[in-house]
Amino acid sequence: MATRTFTHLYDTPAEARQTVQALEQAGVPQNDISLVSNNADNSYDAAETETGVASTDHPESTGAGTGATIGTVLGGGAGLLAGIGALAIPGVGPVVAAGWLVAALTGAGVGAASGGLLGTLVGSGVPEEHAHTYVEGVRRGGTLVSVRADEAMASTVENVLNGRPSVDVVNRQADYKAEGWNRYDEAASVYTADQVKSERSRRVRVY
Repeated sequence: MATRTFTHLYDTPAEARQTVQALEQAGVPQNDISLVSNNADNSYDAAETETGVASTDHPESTGAGTGATIGTVLGGGAGLLAGIGALAIPGVGPVVAAGWLVAALTGAGVGAASGGLLGTLVGSGVPEEHAHTYVEGVRRGGTLVSVRADEAMASTVENVLNGRPSVDVVNRQADYKAEGWNRYDEAASVYTADQVKSERSRRVRVY
């Protein structure tokens, strides 16, 4: 049975988390959902701190053990977000991630994750020009939700994703190119926490 990949970019982690939860509530298997979110500003650690739970996760870690605490605090419960963990991707920076994309990013070690997100998206069927924009979006503070679906689940996934606000990848690519960007560069400097916060502030609800 043919499998399709649906990928959407979100400017805020909260919008992406809500989308993941909506997908789960619609019956989409957790194994078919993946989330990758920029964490340069430690927004996931901050969410833990606000609830009084001590954070033990760090951007350079790769295990999902401490990430499970983050996921539970952020409302993941026993869902996908309960298994979230942290890693660092060259050219993108520190991220938190969960789901099927993580295996591709960490299978050969974090050092081999360079370009891995781009290659995984393209290999799963995402058009290369869109994949470059998606990865650049994560680099600048965004959150990526990618879903694999067979024919039986495709319409359900489309209905959930299309029913929620997300970045228009064509318009965002045009915006990036107007600023002088051409394609994702794994050798580029990663965004600082302040840059991520600034980018999120100016992008929110501008699709």
